[in-house]
This record gives sequence, C-alpha cells and structure tokens, in this order.
Amino acid sequence: MSTRIVTLVGNPRPDSRTRAVAIQAAEIVSGRVGAAGQEILDLSALAAALASPSASAVVEVAVETVRGADVLVVATPTYKGTYTGLLKVFLDRLPGAALASAVALPLMVMGDARHALAVEVHLRPVLVELGAFVPTPGAVLLEDRIGQAGEILDGWADRIAPQVVPVLAGRTAVA
Repeated sequence: MSTRIVTLVGNPRPDSRTRAVAIQAAEIVSGRVGAAGQEILDLSALAAALASPSASAVVEVAVETVRGADVLVVATPTYKGTYTGLLKVFLDRLPGAALASAVALPLMVMGDARHALAVEVHLRPVLVELGAFVPTPGAVLLEDRIGQAGEILDGWADRIAPQVVPVLAGRTAVA
C-alpha cells in the first residue's frame, strides 16, 4: 500500500507562493518517506462554498480527501500572527479525531520572523486537536527566503523524516 500525501493550501489567493512552497515541501517529503505523488487541495477554489451556510458536495469531497491522507502537508501564509481564516473555516468542518490516521506537517509562510512561533503555537495545536500525529518542528519560510525554499525545506525534511517514517511503517504493518 502506498503512502497517500495530500497538500492542503490555506491561502485565499489562487496560485499563491504558499501553494508553490507547499507543493515543493510535499515533493521533498515524498522522497524522504517513499511516497509517490501528491494530491493538492487549494482552499482558494472552495472559498465561496466554505462561506455558504448550505451543505456543499465539493466541500464534503475535500473533507474526505483530507481525512484519507496518510501525510497531510498543511500550508498557510501568516495573517495577523496565525493561520488564515479560510484554513480555520475548513478545519472547523472536520469532525473530532478526523486526522487520527494522518501525519500532519504544518508549514507557514510569513513576512516577519517575529511570527516564527505561530507554526508551533497556533497551527500545530489545531492539527493535534484533530487527532493528527504532528512531528516537530513545523516548517517556517520567510517570504524573503522563498528563493532558498528548496534548501530550507530539505533541512526541515531531514529533521522530521526520522519521526514520520516509523509512524507510517507502523500503520502499514497494521493495515
């Protein structure tokens, strides 16, 4: 059984730098954990449906996609020192323990290093609350270092892979 990687992008802008960095991070992590490919879920395409008070089939499909991930890369820009409201609205759609079968990898893109702890203080706890295994550290990428994203994400993946690989191996041994 192959490892299923889903990349969840919480930037309200389509084709954002956050999306590009998230895809790159998922590709690097895929190489470290032996997964092939990734599925990208960009919440900017679901913004109207997420804001609607009525049920939406497209949102339900997105929820099920996230729930089915073995590895979930959760990427967001930093707004007001935390993750985006769009990401929060989506995560609020997930039932308790929805991510119990996932390894979640938080990634935040930010303009100011003063917000670097946001990935651990804000994003990581909500993913843990949803039941995910969340290795540390989360990834932080400053906007002025996006040109060095590959190098930064390589170093991050090197630090988290030893935590992720045994978790995934244990899950496939049980399945």
